[in-house]
Amino acid sequence: MQALLVANSLVVLLPMLFMLLSSLKTTREIFQQPFALPAVLRWQNYADVWGAAHFALYFRNSLVVAVASMVLILLAGTPAAYALGRYRFRGNDLIFLYFLTGIMVPIRLAIIPLFIMMRDLRLLDTLWSLILVYAASGLPSAVFILTGFFRTLPQDLDNAARIDGAGELGILVRVLLPLVRPALAIVTVYNIIPIWNDFFFPLVFIHQDRLKTLPLGLTVFFGEFQTNWGLLFAGLTLAAAPVLALYVVLSQQFIQGCRRSVTLSP
Repeated sequence: MQALLVANSLVVLLPMLFMLLSSLKTTREIFQQPFALPAVLRWQNYADVWGAAHFALYFRNSLVVAVASMVLILLAGTPAAYALGRYRFRGNDLIFLYFLTGIMVPIRLAIIPLFIMMRDLRLLDTLWSLILVYAASGLPSAVFILTGFFRTLPQDLDNAARIDGAGELGILVRVLLPLVRPALAIVTVYNIIPIWNDFFFPLVFIHQDRLKTLPLGLTVFFGEFQTNWGLLFAGLTLAAAPVLALYVVLSQQFIQGCRRSVTLSP
């Protein structure tokens, strides 16, 4: 088991190390000595990416889209999961199964209807087209994960809070949400990484350069006859940094949630 974990860590970390080293080289150095340390650290690559390539603009667009999408996912998914996890009513399992179908069917299969819908709503070439699509695609997984966590909490917590005069919103916000923080971290990490790295939907919905997200904006480094690989790797490193930082911040909650899921599994 330890050997598998070490091998998996190397598979993940070595490409990131190669990307970091390549971001400090020239294109010639990358092709001549791809795995060697750079002779001279070219920090200028990062300055050129941030300034000349409109990286700050693309970064801001990606940040707005990712944060707004996650806010919508958590605001809509948490109450839905609370209702499905804490109350048993006719149709409960059917509604839960309906959300599960959103995980089973890839949203990219509906790209043509989505494009027509965004066109009719006049949301093409706006960040809202991306935010709404990402929120809709992330909602099923959020409901699935949070519902499982809500169902593991004892019902005595709800009854004790009601006896103290708490309403449903108070029970959710003050009593249960602090107990499902690991699940919220799992939902955040699970959804924000594909949102941050997505290239497909920005390519379809966004045409103006000022609205491009990072994955789409970094294509400016691919020229018709040549590609500045040093700047490209510098841009990729900067683009990956916020996601890695978020994962480090939420890692403890994420690990606790995974341990709890394993403990509660039959």
